[in-house]
Amino acid sequence: MSFYQSRTKMIAPVLLTLLFGAGIASCSDANEPAEAEKPATHTQLPLATGHGGPLQPNHLINPPDNPRAALITALDAGLLSGDLSKNEKLSLILDTAGVPQASQVLVFSKTSLQHRLISPSNPRAIYFNDNCYIGYVPGGIIEYGDTDPDPAVGSGLFAIDLHHNEAAELRQDNSCLSCHEGSRTNGRVGFFIRSVFPDPEGHVITSAGSTNVSHDTPIAKRWGGWYVTGKSGSTHHRGNQVTIEHPDGDAYLDNALGSNLNDLSHRFNVARYLQPTSDIVALMVLEHQVQLHNLLTQGSAVVHEQFERSRSLAGYLEEPFEPNQNETLQRVIHSNAERIVKHLLFCDEVALTDPIVGSDLFQIQFRANRKEDSQGRSLKDFDLKTRLFKYRCSYMVYSRAFELMHPLLKNAVLEKLQGVLSGKDQDKEFGHLSEDERKQIWQILSATAVLSK
Repeated sequence: MSFYQSRTKMIAPVLLTLLFGAGIASCSDANEPAEAEKPATHTQLPLATGHGGPLQPNHLINPPDNPRAALITALDAGLLSGDLSKNEKLSLILDTAGVPQASQVLVFSKTSLQHRLISPSNPRAIYFNDNCYIGYVPGGIIEYGDTDPDPAVGSGLFAIDLHHNEAAELRQDNSCLSCHEGSRTNGRVGFFIRSVFPDPEGHVITSAGSTNVSHDTPIAKRWGGWYVTGKSGSTHHRGNQVTIEHPDGDAYLDNALGSNLNDLSHRFNVARYLQPTSDIVALMVLEHQVQLHNLLTQGSAVVHEQFERSRSLAGYLEEPFEPNQNETLQRVIHSNAERIVKHLLFCDEVALTDPIVGSDLFQIQFRANRKEDSQGRSLKDFDLKTRLFKYRCSYMVYSRAFELMHPLLKNAVLEKLQGVLSGKDQDKEFGHLSEDERKQIWQILSATAVLSK
């Protein structure tokens, strides 16, 4: 029986565990007690059956390209009008944005401005698709976040007050930038997921430290402050547990006690949520996606800023501006492209030593919008035996964040990606990819119009 102890001392308090962890500061609901909610049915969404097997509803097969715009339009048209429960309103919002209900993951640490509502008995639910994130804690507001780099909009962090019914709107509030534009996001707007040491009420034991989580984080350090359903075998994690602070400021968790759980009903009232799960596979996908979203949007912003500086300097010096000949700009472009491609191709991903078993429903709904080649292969095909995905190139190449990258950065990313997959680029960073896997990834990307054939 092994114990995992954090000895890292932190000076500043841990303010949040996850994307939107800071919440929306002007939310009046954050001070209200959790209100009664109609129980969720927890039934699977109805599936139509076709020749290729079960099909998902259209909003999952063809989610909106711009979920923020889709939500604004639907809310203006009275999406939430009528006598609806909070869960029914949440379901409508998820459907409008094309977000799977089975993507639900639950965080119970008090790491949001809605911290008065959050506890092990009233966790906060997070839902996501390839382009956006939606959060809800019973008794509070709905939080919406995306990575759209539209400078006229700003952070991409919004709130929906469910009490407003037909007058509900997607309301921006940049107060959350106190956390979402800080050191943990490289000083730029971004999201992050953290694993903490929570006490029995959900407060974070800040003196015990915390871990910023992505696909390179060992399973043993993940999911402190989260509920986790699913199996990880003998590879144990920090989820589903609380602890106490010791006199020396450290905290201890016996990871084996919280691992390999499928039923959370004895921890809190699961009937208050759209799903009774906090799926282990959904958590792993989310951790990969959040970090890549940051790299895409922040890299694009850095390149845009350097482009404008270089162009302005050339104008001031009355010299021609040639982006391809500007050494400073090219260094910025290629350094960011390297970081993006490294994450796209799962460099440094922690190898699984035991199979991961999660929710079939999440995997079906997550894969509903997959892009396949002629052989039926896609970048959303799971492995879950030795790694997360079968083909180690991120499905995020199809995302809005990838599409909206600065053109110079996008071209550099595609050039680097093509070089690695073709074998022309022999960078040792990508040595984890065999020649056969590179070929298969190339074929999928070519068939789905990401790379040229």
